[in-house]
Amino acid sequence: MKTLIGKKVGMTQIFDEKGNVIPVTVIEAGPCPVVQIKTVETDGYMAVQLGFGSVKENKVNKPEAGHFKKANVAAVKHLREFRACEECLDVKVGDEIKVDTFAIGDKVDIQGITKGKGFQGVIKRHGQHRGPMGHGSMYHRRPGSMGSTSTPGRVFKGKKLPGHMGVEKVTVQNLEVVKVDLDKNAILIKGSVPGNKGSILKIRNAVKASK
Repeated sequence: MKTLIGKKVGMTQIFDEKGNVIPVTVIEAGPCPVVQIKTVETDGYMAVQLGFGSVKENKVNKPEAGHFKKANVAAVKHLREFRACEECLDVKVGDEIKVDTFAIGDKVDIQGITKGKGFQGVIKRHGQHRGPMGHGSMYHRRPGSMGSTSTPGRVFKGKKLPGHMGVEKVTVQNLEVVKVDLDKNAILIKGSVPGNKGSILKIRNAVKASK
């Protein structure tokens, strides 16, 4: 199982051997210590808990300090879990996973929190069409019909209306690893990934094989 926690640095572009421009996202990934391995017997499911980012000892509370002491690892700022199976579990508590766990050409799934866009209308939030812009229309960017009159007499749940947009957990699948830099703990991913600069990302090998 290939997993890592990373921090989004930003986007840039590189050139391949043929001179083609490839847009890439630079991610500072690892090293990630294995803090805990959850099992079906003790926790009811299989998972690996990784840490990322250094933090001072006096910045963690007593339960967290005891958690790190039990694993015999230094305190970390971020903890993330990755579901696993017994067959693919090839690490143990205290191991350190580095960026070289991935290679050029690997396919990965990346999960992050999307950028917040505040309160938005239905056109930007859901991609709906606007009304006529001619004089007298009086119906330009508002949501569509609220339904019939007395029956059912309410708005159904799930109707696409204005509201808060962004800050959602999103997973982008089958992204390609373009470059791995072990010296700088950096991994370059083709295309964009969710989140702002500096946001924390979960990286793992692709669940669905791309065609």
